[in-house]
Amino acid sequence: MSTFEGVFVNDPWLQSQFTQVELRKLRTKFISARNEAGTVKIEDLPPVLAKLKPFNEVSSQEEVTRMLGDSYSKLDKELDFEGFLRVYLNLQSRASAKLGGTSKTFRTTSSFVKSSTTLLRHSISETEKASYVSHINNFLGEDKFLKDFLPLDPSTNALFDLAKDGVLLCKMINIAVPGTIDERAINTKKVLNPWERNENHTLCLNSAKAIGCTVVNIGTQDLAEGRPHLLLGLISQIVKIQLLADVDIKKTPELAEMVEDSKEAEELMSLSPEKVLLKWMNYQLKKAGYKKEVTNFSSDLKDGEAYAHLLNVLAPEHGTTKTLETKDPTERAKLILEQAAKLDCKRYVTSKDIVEGSTNLNLAFVAQIFHNRNGLKVDKAKTTNVFAEMMTDDESTSREERCFRMWINSLGVETHVNNMWEDVRDGWVLLEVLDKLAPGSVQWRLANKPPIKMPFRKVENCNQVVSIGKELNFSLVNVAGNDIVAGNKKLIIAFQWQLMRFSMLQLLKNLRTHGQGKEISDVDILHWANKKVKDSRKSSQMDSFKDKRLSSGIFFLELLSAVESRVVNWGLVTKGETEEDKKLNATYIISVARKLGCSIFLLPEDIIEVNPKMILILTASIMYWSLLQKAKVDEEDRPPNLPSSLQKAKVQEEDTPPDVPTSVATEEEGNPAMDEAATEDGDTTEKEETEEGNS
Repeated sequence: MSTFEGVFVNDPWLQSQFTQVELRKLRTKFISARNEAGTVKIEDLPPVLAKLKPFNEVSSQEEVTRMLGDSYSKLDKELDFEGFLRVYLNLQSRASAKLGGTSKTFRTTSSFVKSSTTLLRHSISETEKASYVSHINNFLGEDKFLKDFLPLDPSTNALFDLAKDGVLLCKMINIAVPGTIDERAINTKKVLNPWERNENHTLCLNSAKAIGCTVVNIGTQDLAEGRPHLLLGLISQIVKIQLLADVDIKKTPELAEMVEDSKEAEELMSLSPEKVLLKWMNYQLKKAGYKKEVTNFSSDLKDGEAYAHLLNVLAPEHGTTKTLETKDPTERAKLILEQAAKLDCKRYVTSKDIVEGSTNLNLAFVAQIFHNRNGLKVDKAKTTNVFAEMMTDDESTSREERCFRMWINSLGVETHVNNMWEDVRDGWVLLEVLDKLAPGSVQWRLANKPPIKMPFRKVENCNQVVSIGKELNFSLVNVAGNDIVAGNKKLIIAFQWQLMRFSMLQLLKNLRTHGQGKEISDVDILHWANKKVKDSRKSSQMDSFKDKRLSSGIFFLELLSAVESRVVNWGLVTKGETEEDKKLNATYIISVARKLGCSIFLLPEDIIEVNPKMILILTASIMYWSLLQKAKVDEEDRPPNLPSSLQKAKVQEEDTPPDVPTSVATEEEGNPAMDEAATEDGDTTEKEETEEGNS
């Protein structure tokens, strides 16, 4: 049931230069470069390379042709896949030189850990590894499965070895955001086979995206190989999400103490947790008489003065002047940790980390201090007056906001959304999403990049958003850009829903085509699901995506079993008659779908309450995964040396599965929907391996 097979080359050095996601994508591009003879020559590469990063940032197709001509005397030389990779690396270094920096191909947008893939060997921070090992030992030491392997020794690679089967990462996600993964879906045998390991890693990556992690450039095979830099990057994000969970006005209403009016409250709610933490720190430092402003978790904290003042004002019973009187930064850092230990806040940093300005570990340290002693008081009157209007969302609206926010962040757009109601109001992030889903649709010369001070500039962006939406046949009657700028939640939700639906339907449309040009419709998805269940000799059916019978979860479990017979353990399924049984089934459905390979962002309540929007996306994601597997099988069955035009004709003639709507068909070899429909060429994304249903 594996959704991803590793791509391997004979040269170990060449293998080490790429992650599995990159290799998978580049193999797809290599296949798409085949000429009519079924071979790939250097002269065939410009159209393919010109669409990939970093070439598309600095070079046209003509410039790529020139660079190839300068580097290779025989452009008619045939290449195998390894040869293609070497050509790619050679030109990559030249293109990167034009960018003026080291050769970086792909970047993450995580604010907690920013890593890039370079031509150099990856290095990791041993102090960060030790910090996360301590975190794992502390929070998972009593776990029934992991207690046999814990505590881990930070001086060894035990962390990376233990992470190879996926269980540790899944457990960490559940500690960070309880209930994200139904642990019944995790394969927890003492010895797992490759299929079971892959299922765990697929479940992990899809669940990580669902809680807000950036998993760009990480594939299941990378986790199975225990690649230290990728594992450490993912673990750091999971830990960050756990530590910053309380840095939110809804969970910590005491934060209202820091604002004076609704305008400041609005600003606070739009900030990322990291910036809220900085705002809190500066608020407390001002009380202590500290004159400097802390703007980051690195250089501004190196001398330890801010920490000394912060701890003195938060815990005056442990206050001391000795820390500030000490001139040596390292000695001061040691005294700071001694003082923090009295608040049980010493887990994440060493004195060396403070002096060297380790961003990730300082953030973790400050977050732990906030969690244990924030020094704020609840002012019920202020909370009611200032935040009441902003916190009136019903539970369903809040869930939808969360779903769409996580989905946007999973796309790999440059802007990270912290609060959808606030962050989309200038229109910029919506333009980024539209450009991702419908490349070329945005006129960037007419767009205004944040920060935007003049309101009419925001309206210009949002007017273009609405205009593009209408071109994509979104329902936007009487909707104007000013409605988005004004923060009309109903309209913002409606627009976001249409974006997600458009994305899903485009994936299905572009996966397999009969050349008839028919669009995929909601009815096609409904009929496919019902037929799939019926053909598996099950009795469940749904009349619509609003069918209240869906709340039991039985239909979706039968659908998942129909597309992959071994994925559902029927011994864990309830009849779905009581509310408790429905929730058990719903949580199991979500984890099984993610384990299968579907990237979904709904919550169990969306199934129990039969939210038609989320039900449609869940069904479409399962459909996409099923058809994608069929497309992969078709590719493997094609004669390798047939010209691509004959391959396409052969597939269209032979492959019309009875359970696929007539509007769904095969894609030409080497051009799966994940590369071409969901993302721009060259974009940094792991979707081909783990997204399955998210674009």
